[in-house]
Amino acid sequence: MVNRVSSAAQDIASIIRGRKTLAITGAGVSTDSGLPDYRGQGSTEEPSIEYDMFVSDPVWQRWVWQRNHETWKILDSIKPSKAHLALVALENAGLVTGIATQNVDGLHTVAGSKNVWELHGSFREVVCVDCDHEFPRGEYSELLEELNPGWPTYDTGLAVLATANRAEAEASTFQVAPCPRCAGLVKPSVVFFGESLPGTVMEGAMSAASEAQVALVLGTSLVVTTGMWVTRQAWAHDAPIVIVNRGATAGDSLATLKIDAGVSEVLEELTDILLG
Repeated sequence: MVNRVSSAAQDIASIIRGRKTLAITGAGVSTDSGLPDYRGQGSTEEPSIEYDMFVSDPVWQRWVWQRNHETWKILDSIKPSKAHLALVALENAGLVTGIATQNVDGLHTVAGSKNVWELHGSFREVVCVDCDHEFPRGEYSELLEELNPGWPTYDTGLAVLATANRAEAEASTFQVAPCPRCAGLVKPSVVFFGESLPGTVMEGAMSAASEAQVALVLGTSLVVTTGMWVTRQAWAHDAPIVIVNRGATAGDSLATLKIDAGVSEVLEELTDILLG
């Protein structure tokens, strides 16, 4: 395994050395931090709550924030993986120019990466749908704690977006805190199904992909279209596509190099090669 990973890292180094590289990341970058490799709507029998459902129904609002609050308690304690830290080192060395990520866990920023485009938003921020006031999830957590002291941890795993289970939602007694600025409805700053993608973020990622000399795709099957759009943009501008992922991806036909391996182990080796 060590020899195979070392060889793979050498192959990647030969492609990205001296070139502007854009990293495109997915759940596989965060699995070593202890986060599950969830794939959003369609991965479970129950669909997730959509944007229109959330903004129009207090029942769904209570349920979304109950599951979000329970998940926040878990997510806030999770640390960046070796893959996150390796990308920070590569960015600081000028080898990675930025990161377009499908992840909403915010761990790239926590790790210290500076140029990050969060294509699906961030679990670490909240936003008021009425006045657009955006503020840290940690601050909103304090408001929720005041209304729901000692709320128990949900024992069935993380919920980036709550499932549309009406019976559980109607049984929820969770209280939702209003916006501290206008008393409007606060929403997690993640992209719900049926909600528009963050325009300026997508524009920034697509512009970076157009200028990239290499696209390094890490820990994503590229089944989610946003990551594939950014990858195709880089490919359309003649950037070699390098993919590191366990299993096949939707972008394999575009790849100059495909490595079937864990992201952390490959990036650690790559960092040692490039930075000594």
